[in-house]
Amino acid sequence: MADLPHKSILQNDALLQYILNTSAYPKEHEQLKQLRETTAEKYGYKSIMNVPIDEAQFLSMLLKLMNAKKTLEVGVFTGYSLLATALALPEDGKVVAIDVDKEAFQTGLPFVKSAGVDHKINFIQSDGIACLKDLLNKGEEGSFDFAFMDADKRSYIKYHDMLLKLVKIGGVIAYDNTLWFGSVALNDQDPMPETLRKFRGPVMELNSFLANDPRVESAILSIGDGLTLCRRLY
Repeated sequence: MADLPHKSILQNDALLQYILNTSAYPKEHEQLKQLRETTAEKYGYKSIMNVPIDEAQFLSMLLKLMNAKKTLEVGVFTGYSLLATALALPEDGKVVAIDVDKEAFQTGLPFVKSAGVDHKINFIQSDGIACLKDLLNKGEEGSFDFAFMDADKRSYIKYHDMLLKLVKIGGVIAYDNTLWFGSVALNDQDPMPETLRKFRGPVMELNSFLANDPRVESAILSIGDGLTLCRRLY
């Protein structure tokens, strides 16, 4: 994974740093900052598995504009986006967080508790697809305002139908990494790290699929590593 570029579609480092210094860092919650720094110290380059600061701030504002109260997150890692979500939700809000890696989640848990939002989070250690099926079997269809997907890119399309059932009509699904370090704009013959090549195809397939899915209106945002928002129409 260390052969990947930094996790921002902005390849101008000076412009990225301007955004972070001017807007992102000054508004970053203290517990988010501590979680980010602890993750970087413990996991090194793998810390890019968390969402970038500016993307987390965008998601936080989106949730508030939506008046979201119940959300779903698949793929948690140490929980930067999860904590940002919990902070954005009202006091009685809830987020169901799913990940197979409980150890990484527990790395971020002290910061969640320090922020006073642990009561909003229901962490489930599970395979994502199995857990979503279980939620549907338990009658959770149409009960979520928002879902954030940041798990195995090769399975995004498999997740899509289940997520569409779980979010309410008018609800939003956000797919992370949909520009995949910019590799979606490269040709098959172009040189690229094997990690990029491995997931580039599934990401491009997802983008085409979502663009032609009549059940949603969608938009790809050039923030972070690419974020696609899908609003359920029916």
